[in-house]
Amino acid sequence: MDFTKSEPLEKGWSVDKKYCVTGKDGKKYLLRISPIEQYDRKKAMFEMTKWVAALGVPMCVPVEFGVNDEGVYVIQSWIEGVDAEEVIPDLTLREQYAYGLEAGRILKVIHSIPAPPGIEDWESRFGRKIDRKVKAYLDCPVKFEGARFMEDYINRNRHTLLKDRPQCYQHGDYHIGNMMISGGKLYIIDFDRDDFGDPWEEFNRIVWCAQKSPAFASGMVDGYFDGNVPYRFWQSLALYVSANMISSLPWALPFGDDEVKTMLNQAREVLYWYDNMKTVVPKWYTEGKKENKMGITIKYLQEYIKSKDFNPAAREAYFMKLTEEVGELSRAMRKNLRPDEGNIKNTLDEELWDVIYYALAIANLYDIDLEKVIPLKEEINNQKYNTHMVFKCE
Repeated sequence: MDFTKSEPLEKGWSVDKKYCVTGKDGKKYLLRISPIEQYDRKKAMFEMTKWVAALGVPMCVPVEFGVNDEGVYVIQSWIEGVDAEEVIPDLTLREQYAYGLEAGRILKVIHSIPAPPGIEDWESRFGRKIDRKVKAYLDCPVKFEGARFMEDYINRNRHTLLKDRPQCYQHGDYHIGNMMISGGKLYIIDFDRDDFGDPWEEFNRIVWCAQKSPAFASGMVDGYFDGNVPYRFWQSLALYVSANMISSLPWALPFGDDEVKTMLNQAREVLYWYDNMKTVVPKWYTEGKKENKMGITIKYLQEYIKSKDFNPAAREAYFMKLTEEVGELSRAMRKNLRPDEGNIKNTLDEELWDVIYYALAIANLYDIDLEKVIPLKEEINNQKYNTHMVFKCE
């Protein structure tokens, strides 16, 4: 691909050279150039991200792979947006949580890609990684108070929690810092550390999310598990977070005092969340749930329905179902059919939800965000009927 314009990008930790380039078609692209020694690694990543993109994951779509005078290059689509970590903390708690739900559901799709046959069992693979992390910490001249609580937790639980874990494709660095927002939609970027492993291990960077926005982090977990989070997950997450924290100081040391201070502060915060590893459900999740009851949002309902019932080719069928459910609702209203001892079958309650369900499903077919439409329409209604009301949603 030939370019008419090239602008270097400095952001990020990677050694790759990165550019925002403009093609002859006038479109912007992301160009990444890596050392030629990484050819096999980058080629494999290019093929895997093509697979991810084919699943409909919103992301920088891989466009071209090749070699030039500077090394091996990858061209990806350009996302014109803003960094999620800069925008999300300033949103309402409901909006933060909703974006977290979306991030969790996207991750679930990424994890639908299986690990290759014959891959070594996870207990052996990650067990060696734990040993390396602990050794690196013991050899590190800088220590943090409370590390022994994490070491003890790792030693008590590593064999039980790692045994017989499934493996899948991983983004490798999945957190709010590798996400962007464009047109109100969440996009995932930077698959540069992709790998295969336990899907739950992918949450080890959720610490960065929780520090920026506990509501977003909570939504990410709830979205991934559709609200039913297994206790075993929390036990495993505590193990993976502990292993990450143990290795954070040796990682930070070469980058200078500022990064070391950042990791020391993060270690203190993590130990607070886990009460020195005496609990496995972190405070950012439990306290956030108590203080901020998110309830069911229209955004959640639309995303929930879309995840299981989305067929743009059958728009007329959806409309027919809506009219059918309106008829059922009319019948239930005429007969005043209400629940009996909690049973909503064939009641007004059930039929009313069915009408709402298909209305939201139709909105999804046309990519209509009803949470954006409602305040606009209510402004029109309030002016039309002179209600002197202002629609507010905090």
